[in-house]
Order: sequence, then C-alpha cells, then structure tokens
Amino acid sequence: MTGKVAVFGAGSWGTAFSIVLADAGNEVTIWARREEVAQAINEQHENADYHPGVQLPPAISATHDVEKAVHEADVVVLATPSQTLRDNLVEWAPFLPDQAVLVSLMKGVELGTLERMSQVIAGVTGAGPDRIAVISGPNLSPEIARREPAAGVVACTDEGVAQMLQARVHSAAFRPYTSTDVIGCEIGGAYKNVVGIAAGMAAGLGFGDNTTASVITRGLAETARLAVKLGANPLTLMGLAGLGDLVATCSSPLSRNRTFGENLGRGMSVPDIVAQTRQVAEGAKSCHSLRELAARNDVDAPVAQYVDDVVGGRMTAAEMMDAVLGRPTKAETD
Repeated sequence: MTGKVAVFGAGSWGTAFSIVLADAGNEVTIWARREEVAQAINEQHENADYHPGVQLPPAISATHDVEKAVHEADVVVLATPSQTLRDNLVEWAPFLPDQAVLVSLMKGVELGTLERMSQVIAGVTGAGPDRIAVISGPNLSPEIARREPAAGVVACTDEGVAQMLQARVHSAAFRPYTSTDVIGCEIGGAYKNVVGIAAGMAAGLGFGDNTTASVITRGLAETARLAVKLGANPLTLMGLAGLGDLVATCSSPLSRNRTFGENLGRGMSVPDIVAQTRQVAEGAKSCHSLRELAARNDVDAPVAQYVDDVVGGRMTAAEMMDAVLGRPTKAETD
C-alpha cells in the first residue's frame, strides 16, 4: 500500500525518514522552512546540510509552500523539534487534509503544558486518536539515511491504522513493528534522550562501561516507573521503543544527546555546546518537562532531576555522578 506523504521538517531525521518512505514506495514531499533547502533537494537530490553524499530517491521532492506539501497527502509526518511543534502546527493546521493520519517522529515532552507530542497534535488539530500515530525506536538518522538495517515501532491506539502505517514504511532496510501503546512509546522516546545525556556525562568524565551500564539500567527503571504510572504497558519499555532506543542513544557517538552530555562532562557550558552544533539535543529541554511530569505524578526521577540541574547550571557533571552514587540504595525491583 503506497500513496502521497508529506513530511514537515527537512532536518536530519525528517530527511532520513523520507528516504524510508520513498524506498517503501511512497511519493514524498518534504516541507522545508528555508526555501533554499527545498531548492537544493529538488535540484541536487541531496540534503547536504544534514546528509552530505546521500543521494535522495527520485520519489522525494521538496517545497517551502505548506499547501503544496500536503496536496493529496493521506499521511502527514511531523519531524520538527518537539518544543516548536505547537507553534508550527498552529500555522499548518488550516492546510492539513481532514482525513490524513498525523504521524509524530518527535521525542519530547512540551515545556509548560507537560504534554506528549500526540497530545499537542490532538489539541491543536482536533484530530482523534485514530488519526494520530507515533514512530519510535533505535533510529539514528545517519544510519537510516545510509540504509543500514534498522527496526522501529509504529504506535496508534487504533490497531488498524498502525498496521496501515506499518505497510507504508516497511522497506528493504527498515522493519516496523506495531503497537497500540502510544504512551509507552512516547515516554520511552522522550526519556531516553535525558538518560543519553547522563550517559554522555559519565563518558565525558572518563568513566567506563560499568558506569554507562549502570546509568542505562537505572534510567530504564526510571522511565518505566513514569510510563507505567501514566498508563503504559511495561513490556513496551523492554522493546525497541524502550530499551532498544535507550541503548542506541546512550552508546552511539552518532547520538546528539550523548554527545551533548559528553561535552558537559568535559566541562563545557550549555551555551558553548549549543554554539558549536546545529542540531537539537532534545533531552536538554525535555529533562525539565519530564522532571515536572514525574513530580506531578509522584514518581521518583533522580536522572531527570540531576540532568536538569546540570543543564540549568545548578550542578556540575561530577557533582551529578556523586549525587547518583550517594543516593540511598534500594532493592533492585524498587
């Protein structure tokens, strides 16, 4: 099953996922905020800003015009930074086709409202849960763009819609699984960025694999506590959208969140890190919203708390590791 797909966001992940969609047989139109990016994609069949040297399939085109991007699209993929989604959607909503399925590639929790991305989409567009889906998993965009084998999760509360999208994104290099646990996939995707920053800080401080494994494990436990409290299936956190995504983010040098954390561990300030990179480390924002979401639901969240304190300049990376090690110990199942 194929058709027309609009992808809002010409960044690293939006472009990489457009390749997946085109390889699966879809006609893809990327909406780019900068007109010169759209022009380069159309003329050179490459997004040199994010994936230099990767030739884009002929089925991919780009435009700066919102109305042209969504023309005849039955699936609209949203691939913007999570904290800009609401403002963008307010601008795009009048043009979105009434029956199109809206797919979130974003992994974050909105500051202030503490809403997951699917909740933001529903609130702005009025779309019901059967028209909102999320895609998550261990999907490092440079590897996806190079068509290295990968898997992911397509989640929608309507199982039929999840299966439809599964067929639309299944390519030779990308294997999607379905789920109806939107909450679990979204919390897993948002939290892994925060844990990735913590793992990066440990690496930046010079600690080894034992420390990294400890951070990953405790981060997964913290993620599961919050997700289950919000209504998620705990098994989701053991799969691709939970553990799989967490391991990739915490372990890979391609992970912008891990790299952000490494730089913090080496003593760099947040403004200096932001100045030297053009990509968004989502966990640097979501650490605060996840900390507040956990507090609102009476969930113990030391990883989110300490990462937020380091990002906010209230604690150093070294102090964070001391705080983690100095916490009272509990049974492993707590």
